[in-house]
Amino acid sequence: MSNEFHWTCPFCNRDTTITEERLHSTWTDLTISNADGPRRLTSRFIICPNPQCQKTTLSVSLHVLEKNQFDQPRTGKCLRQWHLIPASRALAFPDYVPQSIINDYNEACLIQDTSTKASATLSRRCLQGIIRDFWKVKPGRLIDEIEQIKDKIDPLTWEAIDSVRKVGNIGAHMEKDIDLIVDVDPNEAELLIGLIETLIRDWYIAREDRKTRLLKIKQVADQKDQAKKGTVRAP
Repeated sequence: MSNEFHWTCPFCNRDTTITEERLHSTWTDLTISNADGPRRLTSRFIICPNPQCQKTTLSVSLHVLEKNQFDQPRTGKCLRQWHLIPASRALAFPDYVPQSIINDYNEACLIQDTSTKASATLSRRCLQGIIRDFWKVKPGRLIDEIEQIKDKIDPLTWEAIDSVRKVGNIGAHMEKDIDLIVDVDPNEAELLIGLIETLIRDWYIAREDRKTRLLKIKQVADQKDQAKKGTVRAP
């Protein structure tokens, strides 16, 4: 059975598939009787396959140690995860993304494992910053600003934003002050961060890529036009 999986390098931001040659993982089991029960600590090294990067990431996670039907130990539910290299799971984004948005995003990622409440609060503020900067909406409650862009974006993107808005405590607090710290679980904080990353790619990066492609087309056309004019003037 293949252990390959999709992965995005946090250093070069390259989407890739990780194979066994680029992955090294180990674990150690705690079986001594204790108040919390059996635990498994896993560590995972990933080497970026991009020849221009090849940097190493390292993460450690704590799991419940379970037994399968044959009474053999196996990795159970993940209880905690720590990103050691780099210090957070934040992706690297280009300089043309507003610095205030990048700052909130980076900090939300940095504290995701230690404070999901604060991480989600920063993510909500980051989401509002993206919508206000990119779409120039009329400032108001985040839930109202999301509604303002409904007819400006493709239906699937809006449905994804709205779906995250409806999840658990996130949905319950989209109508409140974005700086208010609210209870969220780790999965909700993860959803918000994933949404922000998608919007930065689909809006800022896609817009810049489109601009670059169009300028390149214009440049080629101008060169051909100049060459044509030069040919006409030739004796």
